[in-house]
Order: sequence, then C-alpha cells, then structure tokens
Amino acid sequence: MNSQPTLMNTRMLMDATRDEALNIKKLCGGKQTVDMSDISQLHLNLKNILKIDILHDFTSLVKLDLFHNLIEKIEGLDSLYNLTWLNLSYNKITKIEGLDGLKKLEVLNLSNNNISRLENMDALQNLSHFLVANNLIKDLDNVLYLTRMKKLYELYMVGNPVSDGEEYTLFSVAFLPKLRYLDDTLINIEIREEASMKYQQQLHELAKRKNQKQQRTEAENAFVEDIDGSSLFNSLFKDNPEVLRPHCLPEVAPLLQTLEVQMKELCLHLFEVGLAEHRCRQTELRSFYSGQNEVETFYKQKTSQILAEFDEQRTQMAAESKNLEDINQSEVKIRSFSDAVVPQLHNSLLKVAFELLGNREENIKTFDDAISAMVDDFVRTSEKTFAQLRDLEELYHQNVNKIVIETLEKVANHNEEGAIPEDVMRLFADQDSVKEALATSHKARQLKMDNRENQLVRRVRAWKSAVIAEIKENELRQNHMHMSDINRYVQYQEATGGHFRVSI
Repeated sequence: MNSQPTLMNTRMLMDATRDEALNIKKLCGGKQTVDMSDISQLHLNLKNILKIDILHDFTSLVKLDLFHNLIEKIEGLDSLYNLTWLNLSYNKITKIEGLDGLKKLEVLNLSNNNISRLENMDALQNLSHFLVANNLIKDLDNVLYLTRMKKLYELYMVGNPVSDGEEYTLFSVAFLPKLRYLDDTLINIEIREEASMKYQQQLHELAKRKNQKQQRTEAENAFVEDIDGSSLFNSLFKDNPEVLRPHCLPEVAPLLQTLEVQMKELCLHLFEVGLAEHRCRQTELRSFYSGQNEVETFYKQKTSQILAEFDEQRTQMAAESKNLEDINQSEVKIRSFSDAVVPQLHNSLLKVAFELLGNREENIKTFDDAISAMVDDFVRTSEKTFAQLRDLEELYHQNVNKIVIETLEKVANHNEEGAIPEDVMRLFADQDSVKEALATSHKARQLKMDNRENQLVRRVRAWKSAVIAEIKENELRQNHMHMSDINRYVQYQEATGGHFRVSI
C-alpha cells in the first residue's frame, strides 16, 4: 500500500487497466488503442485513494474494486450505469449516497466503514448481495429500510451494534422474505416460520402501510392525488375563518352538505378516470417498448445472417487463396476480396440499419400520436369536471349570498321579530365587512380550483413531453452506437483484407 494519501490520476488508471487492455487487443486482432469505455473491470484497492474521481469514461465498467483506501464520500459514479459489482469496504465512508445511477448494481460491499444509517439506496432495485459488516448501525429500522430491495438474497451486517440485539435475526428474516443468507446463517424453513409467527401483526401492519403508500404513489403518478372523496372540498373551506359567519345561519348548513355530496361525487369520478387513464398510458408505454425490442431483435437476426454469409465467403476465399502456389497471387486475391465484398458488406449492414431506424421512428410517431390522444382526452375530462365543480360552488355562493342579504336586512331592521339570536346579530352588525368577506371567500375557492386544475393539466402534459424526449434521446444514442459498430467493423475488415472475423 502507498505510504502517502493520493488522488486518482491517469497513470494510476492506465496501470490498473493494462492487463485487460492487452486482452482486448488480442481479441480484436491487434487493435491499436483501447478506450476507457472498453474496460469492464477496474481494481484500485490498496492505493490510499482519497476521492473517487475521473471515472466518467468507464461507461462499460461492470466491476469496480476500491477496497482498503481512504475514501470518505461515495461520489463520481454517475456514469457507471453498467456497474453490477462495487467494493468500497475498508474506507472511511460515513454516509451512503451517490448511488442513484447504479440501477444494475447487484453486489455492494460497504463493510468496515463508519456508516450509521442505511439510506439513499432506493435506486438499487437489482441489489442481491449487500455487505455492510463492522459499521455503526444501531437500529432495526435500518433493516426495515431494506424491505424495498425486492431481490435481496444475502445480507451481511455482523459487527454492527444492531446485530448484537436479541431480535436481530428473527426480525431481519421476518421483514426480508427473499433473504436466503443472513451473516453466516442459512435461513431455513424453521427460522422463517418462527420469524413469521413472532412478527405476524407487525407484518400485517407493514403490508397495510405499503398498500396505502402504493395507492398514494399511483394517485400521484396519475396526477389525481388529493382529489378522491372530500379532499378537494375540505381544502376549499380549510383555514378560512370568514366562512364561519354564514355557516352560523341554519339555512346554510344543508346547502353546504349538498355541495360536499355533489363535489365528492364529481371528484371521485375524476379520480377513478385518472387512475384508469394512467394504467392505459402505462400499458401503451410497455407495448411501445415491447415493439421496439421486437424490431431490434429482427435487426440483430438480419445482421447475424449477413455476417454469416460474409464469413462463408471469407472462408471460401481463404481456402482458394491457400491453394495458390504464388504468394503474390494469394495476396491479390485477398485484396480483391476486400475491395469487392467488404463494400457490399458495408452497404448491406447500412441498409438493415436504416430499415431499423425507419421502423423505430415510425413506432415512435405512432406512440406519440396515441399517448397524445390519451393525454388530450384526460385533459378534456378534467377541464369539464372542474368546470362543473366551479358551477356548483358558484350556485352555492349565490344561495348563501341570498341568505346573508336577507339576514343583513333583518339585522338592519333591528331584528324586530326577534328571530335572530344576539350572537348572530353581533356577527352581522357590519354589513360591508360581511359582504366583502363573502366575496373574498368565493374568489378564494374558485382560485383554489383553478390552481388545482392548472396543476393537473400542466403535470400530465409535462409527463408526456418528458417521455417522448427521453425516447427520442435514447433512440439517437442507439442509432449512433449502431452506426459506430458498423463503421468500426467494416474498417477493420478493410484493414485486414477480411481475414479475421470480429464480433460487433
């Protein structure tokens, strides 16, 4: 291990990748240069590294070993989106962070650090092996955090304060149903049944909370949260003391009750439509990606067929040139093959690539049209519903206004008939303030409904725009990769006279 703390540098990375670079060159028939993006494994253990840095070009990296360094913060990993194995054990890390881009990560080793809390790992849905031994984790709530890791197969937490507790083993087994190994223990049926029995009630409550959270999340994704039931109605009259004045009148109570019932019915309908539309949009999105994958598979099959035919021609050419006694004639034959057949190969591959591009762009346009129609339909339904809600509130306001005016007239006449209680008389003594408060409350309710409608429309349209933009961006990147693969392969064949086959 180096005696002095150090930072990552180009020389260090070149030394660490030298062996794999040589192997890649051999596989590629002597490829002159190897890019950082070609490297799949990187071992930088025992280097006294202080900071994770300059790894942004290692986009093909699958395995990263930073064991036994001086790293204090998890950072600089955003571009390593193909990483499946990460070892950061024996460092000085105090907080789990910086892992959001590692969606393919399966193995994570954070043992022997200074971590006291499990957090910021929601993106790691493919995590199957998590090692976090010999840290500072104390509470069983950290085990509950891991329940979001649906594929967690092995958990190694020995050496933490939490692992010394009597409930640690059964609690972990109960709340992590996919777990097969806990520390050094193989979880058998007997342990699983004992854990389930002991925490049966807590498991039921957890499942209930998860279901409620899932429902809330679905409503948010459908842009109709806080619209179900009386939520919107309650928000209109919440924190508005001015509404208390008319509400003290007995004639207003049934009007308010009617308004709540009618608004609740409309809101519930919009809520259910929103959920249904959301599910339809998700189905359309899955269908689109399925179609794109089918097109991609077809393209790969056609490409493989073209390359197989090229291989057959190359093999035949190699056999014929081998039978020639004159080496010059053999070289001429190889060159003639390269000059004639390789351009044909290039054209054939480009033709298939452009067919793929055309089919995928057509799929994108079809999807865009379909999803736009769905969003427009939902927007129209929402606008119609909110128009009805505003009409209901307007009618309520007019009726209440009429009752208030009649009351004010009675108050102005000094309540000659004695029909108005004294406390009501005092509330309605100032006619101007009562009328102003009534108008202000009405405008505030209308504004709240306008804002909620605008929020819904804005969010659903923004979602559609973001989805289409992401699809087009991914399409552009894939097209670039396809063309680059074809050009590299053909250039290699031209340089070698088609003598070697390189997989692209």
